[in-house]
Amino acid sequence: MAFTGVFKGAFFAALCAGVVAGLVAALLQFFFVIPLLLEGELYESGARLHFAVDGTTQSDRASPALGNDWGRHSLTVAFNIVSYTGFALGLVALMGLARAHLGAAIQARSGLLWGLCGFIAVQLAPAFGLPPELPGVVGADLGARQLWWGATILATASGLALIAFCRGLLWPLLGMGVILLPQAVGAPHLESYFGVAPPELAAEFATRSLGVAAVGWAMLGYLCGWLLQGVAAPAPRRNSGALV
Repeated sequence: MAFTGVFKGAFFAALCAGVVAGLVAALLQFFFVIPLLLEGELYESGARLHFAVDGTTQSDRASPALGNDWGRHSLTVAFNIVSYTGFALGLVALMGLARAHLGAAIQARSGLLWGLCGFIAVQLAPAFGLPPELPGVVGADLGARQLWWGATILATASGLALIAFCRGLLWPLLGMGVILLPQAVGAPHLESYFGVAPPELAAEFATRSLGVAAVGWAMLGYLCGWLLQGVAAPAPRRNSGALV
């Protein structure tokens, strides 16, 4: 019965944190990211041109209105809620394991650190090799990119865990090496650049996408830590190197 209560409490914490963080991330995307995405779609469709064949340009800076495509907007909100809820479930599970086996203190402040580490592992490290792309960009083989993306997330998360929870100098150094390994191998790319949108627009889109993700992950971690701290009594501390 006690285990069932802990499981229900952890699931409820993840669900609440995921819904709130997903809604906040979706709201930020509507203001800062989706207008750039819609602008990129104009170049993809040919409605706008950036240095056409005859040398002319029709790339005046102006984001189209969001419009009343409520079906698409609803899918954006739903996708964010589902994604962040999934992230929250994984984050809460890892927090619970760290508290039970490593004596990590789980609270709002430490949850914020967990969230930022999640952002680094899931968003920032993969974006170092494969940044968010506007529509119309031609990339390398999808399977190869997905393989590198997944391996980068696992390597970065493992490296961060070694740095956070292992004592001594050797393990943190090993953790940094594990984090750098997929970056040293390099993400799969084509030999030539392809794209129809202005590079300035692509850079702004990638930057804003990562900025919104950072806010979403920080809020997710904070809420998970705040909600999870009251779920069950903390386990005895065994490792003074745990996150606090």
